[in-house]
Amino acid sequence: MPVTERPGDRPSERDRPSERRGAARTAVVWSALRPVLGSGPLDVLDIGGGTGGFAVRVAEQGHRVTVVDPSPDALASLGRRARELGVEVAAQQGDLSTLVDVTGADAADVVLCHGVLEVVEDPAAALRSLRAVLRRGGTLSLLVAQRHAAVVARAMAGHFQQALAMLDEGATTGAPASRSGSRFTRDEVGALLEDAGFEVASVHGVRVFADLVPGSLLDLEPGAAGALVDLEQAVAARPEYLPLATQLHLLAR
Repeated sequence: MPVTERPGDRPSERDRPSERRGAARTAVVWSALRPVLGSGPLDVLDIGGGTGGFAVRVAEQGHRVTVVDPSPDALASLGRRARELGVEVAAQQGDLSTLVDVTGADAADVVLCHGVLEVVEDPAAALRSLRAVLRRGGTLSLLVAQRHAAVVARAMAGHFQQALAMLDEGATTGAPASRSGSRFTRDEVGALLEDAGFEVASVHGVRVFADLVPGSLLDLEPGAAGALVDLEQAVAARPEYLPLATQLHLLAR
């Protein structure tokens, strides 16, 4: 079943402020996923998918979706959300360290891993686990925090020592995540993916401007939220803007 535009792809003036900002923060990811999810139905694994913000919407498109998450409370919320919207989403408790045991090898056509690689102790081992559960020719959607933007954000907030420390934080294959989580540059995450046996198909910057724009502007200026979504999508694939993105979204096969 093809993935089509739906409410929430682009915010309207009737949306709540949180929804308008949320649309600006996720529009680039959904645009990149649209061709991947355009055929099917597919078997989709959402690793660390929590309450189903992505998973339920993917299930609405007719795909067979399973969320793997360590939190039983999050999985319970996922179940309620899925029932309210009349879709089926399987839920399994687990994490990346036991992923193959939970799902089995070659379990999915598409794996979503959004905001998870930052908090694991061994990103290289985590990516090898993701590779093991993907079928041949499958696609990994990986969303990670980027270090360059974090340095800028700390400096703009006046936390200059934190910004200085982040400059040399360095994500390595065996380095444990810090208390605030790991952050990656484009080259670092690309090297990790290649070492795990992936081929990077595309890289997009996510939240290039969305985290810098005052919330009051989106709330009060007519059309501002929609224009911000358009701007985010326009710069997402431009390499000169990647260092400004709060997150990097990579599709890898």
